[in-house]
Amino acid sequence: MINPSDAGPRIQRLFIVPRLMPEVRAGRKRHTIRWQETAIHPGPLLYISTACPDDVVRVTVSHVITLPLSRVAAHLGKTDAWPDSVLLEGMREHYPTIELNSLVEVIHHSAPLCAPSGSNNQAD
Repeated sequence: MINPSDAGPRIQRLFIVPRLMPEVRAGRKRHTIRWQETAIHPGPLLYISTACPDDVVRVTVSHVITLPLSRVAAHLGKTDAWPDSVLLEGMREHYPTIELNSLVEVIHHSAPLCAPSGSNNQAD
């Protein structure tokens, strides 16, 4: 098991809702959209489940793009799945005051990195 507090000072951390951890762990979720949170930069990143701090996944951030929320779906090639109303409703679950013109960070990252045996950071 990886203890997030033992991850070292150079590893960035983001909390993530438990329902998304399997998608990250399987390598299907390769980005996250954040608003007014800690600045994230290319390099190591530790996702930590909001429900269980022992449930973590290590990835590597490749790049971060800042753009208005209204442009995120097109940037990610999801305009059919995420019309403005759907994207805004989903983001307001996490950020109640966000608007379509709010500048957000789209954080692109790798599939999960290998972890020591016994860790919860295993790719399924």
